[in-house]
Amino acid sequence: MSKVPYEVYTEDVETLSVLSPDGEVINKDLLPDLTDDQLKEIMYRMVFTRTWDDRAVNLGRQGRLGFYAPVSGQEATMVGSEYALEKSDFICPGYRDIPQLVWHGLPLYQAFLYSRGHQHGGEIPADVNVLMPQIIIGAQILHATGIAMGFKLKKEKSVAIAYTGDGGSSEGDFYEGLNFAGSFKLPVIFFVQNNGYAITTPFAKQTAAKSIAHKAVAVGIPGIKVDGMDIFAVIRAVQDAAKRARDGEGATLIEAVTYRFRPHSLSDDASKYRSKEEEGQWNEKDPIARLAKYLEKKGLWTDEDTQRVRDEAKATVNEQIKKAEQTAKMTIPGLIDSMFETTPQHLEEQKADFE
Repeated sequence: MSKVPYEVYTEDVETLSVLSPDGEVINKDLLPDLTDDQLKEIMYRMVFTRTWDDRAVNLGRQGRLGFYAPVSGQEATMVGSEYALEKSDFICPGYRDIPQLVWHGLPLYQAFLYSRGHQHGGEIPADVNVLMPQIIIGAQILHATGIAMGFKLKKEKSVAIAYTGDGGSSEGDFYEGLNFAGSFKLPVIFFVQNNGYAITTPFAKQTAAKSIAHKAVAVGIPGIKVDGMDIFAVIRAVQDAAKRARDGEGATLIEAVTYRFRPHSLSDDASKYRSKEEEGQWNEKDPIARLAKYLEKKGLWTDEDTQRVRDEAKATVNEQIKKAEQTAKMTIPGLIDSMFETTPQHLEEQKADFE
């Protein structure tokens, strides 16, 4: 009797890369069409984000921020993916994805208020299409799917994007969201920043799948894996996914292989599970250094430019944290009022008790 021909998808997915660690273009056909001014703006945002992250880590240690998740090393995935979107597109972030929110329009001082647990940190300006960061791992996948369904029903040409880490791809919400989006051909991008660890759990122990991109096969949508330390690869992948979505071709799963230089959070000790050798290998792929080499060869960027942006970022962060600290403290009546357009009578009575 012959055996049933089982099949496991064991072939690796090719990693899309456009720019080498030495700043050389290795795939001209996939190079995003960007002007010199756009290139300098992207570099500005990456350097600003790294400097802001440096300062935020110190603010957290001083007790001036609450929970803060470091981002250094992931600037290409964060800055690049947001830059490839339109302002009408909707961002559904995880708790580390604060840079995407700010570059999409959320005032920086409100991001600091969010970290401090202040209700005003969650009051999104009317013209900024973002949700606040999700602490529940993977829940933002469902939010983006629902928003995308709304875009489709209204026949709008906007796109929703959900961010999660490799750990988020192990959650049930991840599979449910992808399956729903595939079934209804929704305009949504699922962007997974695979930094190799779900806090302390290495990727190899999370799944038997060869890659996260493979998981798109089961739900009938395209899956792509990109070099997440290569900002050009990230921009091009998101641009193409967004175009597919706007053209009615449905969802895309993007796995961006990246590395977070700092610990998972300020309470984490990455030395317990990551080696110095591993960290050194990834440091050589620094996304900012990679883009800087490319721009320097084109005569568009210098070390002086980097220092200028760092100085500006430090000044801006200092100004914005002071604004956050000077914001009136929360009150329970104020918190109740912020939850409803018209406060229900039973809550008015509770407000009166507190007042």
